[in-house]
Amino acid sequence: MFKSLVIRSALPTSSLLHNRLKSGDFLDCFSVPSDLPPRQAAEIITAFPSWAIALVRLRGLLVAPFGLSNTGPDAADKVGIFPVEHEDETEVIAGFNDRHLDFRVSVHSEGGRISLATWVHRHNLGGRLYLAAILPFHILIARNALARVSRATRWPEPA
Repeated sequence: MFKSLVIRSALPTSSLLHNRLKSGDFLDCFSVPSDLPPRQAAEIITAFPSWAIALVRLRGLLVAPFGLSNTGPDAADKVGIFPVEHEDETEVIAGFNDRHLDFRVSVHSEGGRISLATWVHRHNLGGRLYLAAILPFHILIARNALARVSRATRWPEPA
C-alpha cells in the first residue's frame, strides 16, 4: 500500500545537489507525500531494516579487498554512516568521497513531499562497475526507505 505512494521524481529545483551535477554523473530521485522535517526523514531512511543491513554487510565483505570504506569517515554529525555536510530547514545532504566514486544523498522537504536523491560521480572503471552492480539494490532500499517515511508521517485527521 505505502510503496505505491513512492514515485520517481525530478530533483527539487532548490536542492543543493544541482551544484554538484556534471555531465556523466548518476542522479536519481524518489519522493513520497510527507510532512516530516528532512532530518527526521533522514534518520528514518538510514535506519535500515535487517534485510538491508545484511546487504550492506555483504557489500562490505565483497569490497574489503579493494580498500573501499565500510563505515564512512569519522564525523561529528552523521545520519547512519553518512557524514552530514549540509543541513537546513528544507534539506539534509550527507555522503562522502571514496577511491572509486563520490556520492551524496539529499533528503529534501518541500510542498508536503520528502524527496530522496542520490548523486554519484564515478572516478574510474571500478566506480562504474560498482554502481552498475549495486543499482538494483539501491533502488529497492531507496523505495523501501521512503515507504517507511510515509508510514511515519503524521497525517491530519479528516474533519
